[in-house]
Amino acid sequence: MNEHLKKLSQQWINEFLKTASKSSALRKTIHQHPQISGEEGPTKELMLKEMGISFDSVAETGAVGRIGPTIGPSIGMRGELDALPVQENTNVEWAATSNKMHACGHDIHLAALAGVVNAAKNIDLPFGLVPILQPREETYPSGALDISESGLLEKHKVSHVIGAHVHPAIQLGSIAAGSGFVNAAAGEIEIRVRGKGGHGAYPHKANDVATPTAQIALGLSEVVRRNNDPMSPAVVSIGSISVGQGAANVLPQTGSIFATIRSTSIETNDELANQINQFATFTAQSLGCSAETRYTPGEPALVNADSLANKFESYAAEIDIPLANTMRSLGADDFSYYGENCPSLMCFVGVNEGDTPSLHDAEFLPPDEAIIHVAKAFITGYIAAADNLLER
Repeated sequence: MNEHLKKLSQQWINEFLKTASKSSALRKTIHQHPQISGEEGPTKELMLKEMGISFDSVAETGAVGRIGPTIGPSIGMRGELDALPVQENTNVEWAATSNKMHACGHDIHLAALAGVVNAAKNIDLPFGLVPILQPREETYPSGALDISESGLLEKHKVSHVIGAHVHPAIQLGSIAAGSGFVNAAAGEIEIRVRGKGGHGAYPHKANDVATPTAQIALGLSEVVRRNNDPMSPAVVSIGSISVGQGAANVLPQTGSIFATIRSTSIETNDELANQINQFATFTAQSLGCSAETRYTPGEPALVNADSLANKFESYAAEIDIPLANTMRSLGADDFSYYGENCPSLMCFVGVNEGDTPSLHDAEFLPPDEAIIHVAKAFITGYIAAADNLLER
């Protein structure tokens, strides 16, 4: 335990708390005006104005900046800019009124990041702090991958990256920052079934595309069960399925299924995608139709660096931050690309108040108090990374 860093963390948190109301106001502005992946420009500009430091543009709608020491190694902090295509159902005055919503808590992360950066201007940082305003966390192509490949992290000599994500599976105020595997490798697969359309009264003159589409959808879980090692978790979940245009007496020509594949490795996902392709092809053929699949590989598994996780927990205990058990799930986050670039740490910040809706739910709305807890996670993560650098 480095006593100077411990005092620095407490000073930093106190500086943040002095202007926590500004962070709350920023959160509401971001929440009320969400932009989905690829359209985050206005949110980025708002963040740049709020932080008032110089940034390099990256990944079309993202930015990377730096404060503190301008030479030597630095520590990154990631904030996600994008919202989701969800119609909000929270009924707060500052709810989004479009069909877009910050249903994953990115508004909380951004507000905390801006407050942490501004608070850092009043303390003596031992290493550079690199705020990463990242686009396209919710979709592909990955914004984190673009930033990792941009050269900006190397330019700033980023040695560690810290992330924080709210999570309703953890009690409000507690933080999970365990080491090792914490999030899945992910990918998306689209299945298109094709056949001959016709009249519902004469099915023998056409193909009933709805039937193979439904059978493929129902069989995806069996593909996982029969091809994946049961000791290694994996899941295929359907996000959308469609057949036809709503007419009861029209046999459509096409059907589609859009699903996510999650497991502990990219290699497992690739194999499952291959097995799904075979299953869809033969199932459709058995009913006189055809099927084709398009698989989009996503981010690798997210693995927290042991040294950062251990140091985080040590410092958190010293400054009275409640620690939760390690959070491991088949959720996915492209933060994992930073972990492939340098040892990194994702912290999961609890927002569970008893009946909190799920991430991506139209009613998901953590309290403003979560901004403070995310800020503490960012600051403690930086302190753990600084301790790591001082030991080199």
